Amino acid sequence: MTPLEGVALSAGVAAAVGLAGAAGVLALGRRRPSAAAVLAPLVVVASVAAGVYASARAMFLSEQDSTTVLWLLLATVPVALVIGLALARRTHHLATERAAAVAARDRDREVEARRRELVAWVSHDLRTPLAAVRALAEAMEDEVTRPADAATGILAENRRMSDMVDDLLALSRLQSPGFELTRTPTDVGDLASDALAAAGPAAEAAGVRLTGEVAAPVVVPVDAREVARALGNLLSNAVRHTPAGGTVHVRVSTRDTDGPAAVVEVTDGCGGIPADDLPRVFEAGWRGTAARTPGSGGAGIGLSIVRSVAATHGGGVEVHNVERADGGGGCRFTLTLPA
Repeated sequence: MTPLEGVALSAGVAAAVGLAGAAGVLALGRRRPSAAAVLAPLVVVASVAAGVYASARAMFLSEQDSTTVLWLLLATVPVALVIGLALARRTHHLATERAAAVAARDRDREVEARRRELVAWVSHDLRTPLAAVRALAEAMEDEVTRPADAATGILAENRRMSDMVDDLLALSRLQSPGFELTRTPTDVGDLASDALAAAGPAAEAAGVRLTGEVAAPVVVPVDAREVARALGNLLSNAVRHTPAGGTVHVRVSTRDTDGPAAVVEVTDGCGGIPADDLPRVFEAGWRGTAARTPGSGGAGIGLSIVRSVAATHGGGVEVHNVERADGGGGCRFTLTLPA
């Protein structure tokens, strides 16, 4: 066999082995890119070794000489393996970075969409009391209503706007990176009792009965002011969505499942929340169905504040639909504060 024929044979065998190996690498790459990166350099070594060995045998080299040549070529396998492992590591790193970048982009897009939605809702909610103030002022100016009655309405709308602004400031402060809690050992049962007392007038006006129990004394290091705000928001939400004649029940207990923690459960008689809406209950500005849309409530971020308070304490808040003892349906909000 002439040298040219030997080169042609070597190239043909190397090409055949290389193409078969490349097909395998491509097929493996769809499922396991890192494994394909390890295999790719080995395919190159196998292709070269097959071509050289085939040409050596075709040129009638002895078996011993051909085997020696083959072993010399196979000695490059460890180098190819090291290169493949390095490529696999880099491939895995790039894939992880890409997945993180995609997730971050999707998360930023979702946050921006929710921010726009919140701004739209809050702007609408703030225009409502502003319009009422303007109407009352014009009515007083035209002597359509008594100044005392107009002043009462204006003050009520002013308090409503102040509550909205306070909620927005509280949510912004809780979600700011530099926010720090002022933790002190606090009896959560006392905070729940204070929240029940504060919600009493609103519940009485709505015809809703408030009940509470402390299953066990619970003292945990928390920011009493922020936890009190969260409990107040939970009770306000429960009273607002419970029809007249219904009951809102608050229960304080402990839990040791994932370490000691204080647990506050607020059960209302709202009739339940659609399963598809449950994951969005704690989104800022989200109001849900018409059945759960407050008539004269705040900016729709009370439950979002509750979630932020829980998160800053290392805890969480959940909501589930429940069947009440009286046969009606309701929701149970569970606030967990780790000790």
